[in-house]
Amino acid sequence: VKVGVKGVARELVVETDLTPDDVSSLVRSCAADPTALFDLIDSRGRRVLVPADKLAYVEIGEQEARRVGFGAM
Repeated sequence: VKVGVKGVARELVVETDLTPDDVSSLVRSCAADPTALFDLIDSRGRRVLVPADKLAYVEIGEQEARRVGFGAM
């Protein structure tokens, strides 16, 4: 999950065990209430909190399988 924060040049990249639908529902609930916090727990148990009014974008993607060998080029 890539999270863009307003006023910050770099994006946050968070690896999470949540499904894309779960992350999408978190974003939708934050968008409904600008005083809420976008609360995401990464795959190591660390918690990322971003105020909902500071969210610029959230990019949700599936984990790609690693390619090995010369055929990956």
